[in-house]
Amino acid sequence: MTLQFAIPLRAVVVAGSLLAATTAMAGTFVYVSNADSQELSVLAFDRSSGRLSPVETVAVGGTVMPLAVSPDKRFLYAALRSQPFRVLSFAVDPASGRLKKLGEAPLADSMANIDVDASGKWLFAASYPGHKITVNSIDGNGVVGAIQQLIPTAPNAHAIHADASNRFVLATSLGGDNLSVWRFDAAKGQLSPNDPPIVQTAPKSGARHFVWDKAQKHLYLLNEVDASLDVFAWDAGRGTLREQQRTTTLPEGFTGKPWAADLHLSPDGKQLYASERTSSTIARFKVDAETGKLEPAGSTPTEKTPRGFAIDSSGRFLIAAGQESHSLSVHAIDPRTGALGEVTRLPVGKNPNWVEIVDLP
Repeated sequence: MTLQFAIPLRAVVVAGSLLAATTAMAGTFVYVSNADSQELSVLAFDRSSGRLSPVETVAVGGTVMPLAVSPDKRFLYAALRSQPFRVLSFAVDPASGRLKKLGEAPLADSMANIDVDASGKWLFAASYPGHKITVNSIDGNGVVGAIQQLIPTAPNAHAIHADASNRFVLATSLGGDNLSVWRFDAAKGQLSPNDPPIVQTAPKSGARHFVWDKAQKHLYLLNEVDASLDVFAWDAGRGTLREQQRTTTLPEGFTGKPWAADLHLSPDGKQLYASERTSSTIARFKVDAETGKLEPAGSTPTEKTPRGFAIDSSGRFLIAAGQESHSLSVHAIDPRTGALGEVTRLPVGKNPNWVEIVDLP
């Protein structure tokens, strides 16, 4: 595997301002939260070369981790996991990708995950240490407002997302080994338990992150504690789940303590990728188009402790953040096989943990 090093982010700062070259017009931007340096990295992404170029570094004054992008891509939201717990609202400049802070609002706790509903009017959040999920309002200017609803959950709520219809919201409980399913009233921003309200997963598996396929027929759940991966059939009409398959994201010969982190489907739905932090690898699975079931296709080394990663909309690149390497790896994706190939790297801030790739007009 060939490693090529790009220019360090801070090397482009001159006399307190970024070089003009870093604001060159580009259509795709990458946003990275750096928890320990308490900042966001904004990077332009050139898909012709697979290279990242620094645009700006935004100080946020707290331990920044989960990010979320509004459905219209006009706003970016960043949650701070240090006190006072709050979420920052940013406007995204469509030409340069730069961020303009619009405001901040209180969060009910330290949140492991945030997301925006399809209407762009509500922000969901899940608290790992606080064992709760919440709904905040978002006003017409894209600014997050007050907490509208707070619901206690089983231990260690970790991820929360609405389905494509915006009628159901699911949340994981890592300590409770379950997925909770909620009906969502988007007019009022209110969650209510579905029937059934809970789907149990394997004991001590540690339900963490999940994604739906585009057809809304299957849901994929990554479990942190044993690094397993569950495939569920999703009934989009009733909001119910039925387990179909259980496999592992651990590389062959693994002997350490599992510590799975993130998962994403390729845009065409043919490949699923999942990161494992102890081995610092990304596992790849082929997705059966008919059944949604997974076929293991190997693991690829990546940045040390890859907590978060994202795949660009073309499906040609995967960008992984290494919490302990303080760098990003841009993996080229083979368009024929989905395998991860050539890598370019870029240092960012300390403890990068969340990656969002955004195509702007």
